[in-house]
Parts: sequence; structure tokens; C-alpha cells
Amino acid sequence: MQSPLNDVNGSDSPAPPPADGRKPGGNGRRDRWAGHREQRRHQLVEAAVQALLRHGPEADMDQVAAAAGVSKPVLYRYFADKSQLWVAVSEVVAARMVDTIAPAIEQVREERDLVEATIDAYLGVIESEPRLYQFLAHQSGDPGIHQVVAGTSRQVAAGLARVIGDRLRSLGLDAGPAEPWAYGLVGFVQAVGEWWTTHGQPISRAALTDYLTALLWSGIEGVRASADLPRQLTRAHERIVP
Repeated sequence: MQSPLNDVNGSDSPAPPPADGRKPGGNGRRDRWAGHREQRRHQLVEAAVQALLRHGPEADMDQVAAAAGVSKPVLYRYFADKSQLWVAVSEVVAARMVDTIAPAIEQVREERDLVEATIDAYLGVIESEPRLYQFLAHQSGDPGIHQVVAGTSRQVAAGLARVIGDRLRSLGLDAGPAEPWAYGLVGFVQAVGEWWTTHGQPISRAALTDYLTALLWSGIEGVRASADLPRQLTRAHERIVP
């Protein structure tokens, strides 16, 4: 059976020119071809995702081509090399993470629940598709993929910082710590998440969420508590000892 990714003539070549010898049409024709090419590229990326789910982070171009139902030369018409394909895959995986985590953060209205929801959403992404997360970790040395992962972390942290800042201001507290807290929380959970998945998820997602929430919230609550102390006590570390 012919793959749905193949054109009718079994190749990815553009349609032949009109029989009367006229050159292809203007912008409309080019736009249609550009749209077709983008759609095919998206299909090949999704096939690569399926290959990773089936074979793990060591999946190769032969396995991607098999999942797509095309030959390897077809892949190289759309991606200069394997690295370029993997960067495109990392963008898809990263977008899925943001689409899952961001709504969980936005819905929470209590401070401790915010920490818990962020941790649980992140671990939930890993739990649902561990091989894709392993792929990001495995390929993190690739500069392009590193940039994608770093950008995703910044995007999640920025959204989290905005929510934390709103919570602090609603309590009449300084919102200054919001951004470092957010970046610290994201980095912390990423590191633990990598440990969790590379060790085969040795403890349940619920238990790990509880452990990390207790640890992180204790630190944040301690800072909150210090905000209620007299200013001369909270700034004692700044005193100059004679």
C-alpha cells in the first residue's frame, strides 16, 4: 500500500510544468507549493516522533524513514541532516510541554498549590511520554536542541514568575523574588525529572510531587515568614561587623 506521505507519483518532486510549455504560475502557485512542502515537513516530523516513541532516543534515520513510509533520500529533501530533523522534533516536544504546563500554572490560586501544580504538570509530561523526554536529555549536547530546551525553560519560568509575582503582590509582599524563584523551581524540577526518567521512575509521580513540593515550599514559606519580621532582623546579614 502506498504511504499517505507519498505523492501520487511516489516522489516528493513538484508537479510537472503544463503540457503547453508555460512556466508555472505566479505567487499563488509558489504559495501552494510552499504550503505543500510545509505540510510534508510536518508529517515527517510527526513520523520521527513516532519512531522515537517506538525505538527510544537512539532512533536513527532508517527508522524514521520507515515510520514515515518513505526512503531516506526523501527525508534529506526536507532536512539537511539528522541534526536539523532532531531540532524540529525537539520543537514539537517542547511545545507539548508548554501546552501542558502553562494552563496548570494559570489555574492555581493558592501559593503552595501553585508549586505543587507546576511540579505535577512537569512530571506528568515525562510520565506520559518518557521516551520523548529521554530524547531531549540524550540530545541536549546538540546546540540547536539545547537552545530549544533553554527557550522552553525560559517560557515556562516567565509564566510562572508572572503568577508568583501576582500572588506576592496580593499578599502585600515584594514581588522581586518571583523571577529567581520561578527559574529555580523550573531548573530544580528539570534536574529531578531527568533523574526520575533515566532511573525508570523508581517512585510514583504522586509521591515525587509530594516530596518536591514539601522541599520547595518549605524554602519559599521561610522567605515569606521572614518578610513579617522587623526590617533590622531580615537585613542582619548586610551589617558590617566592626
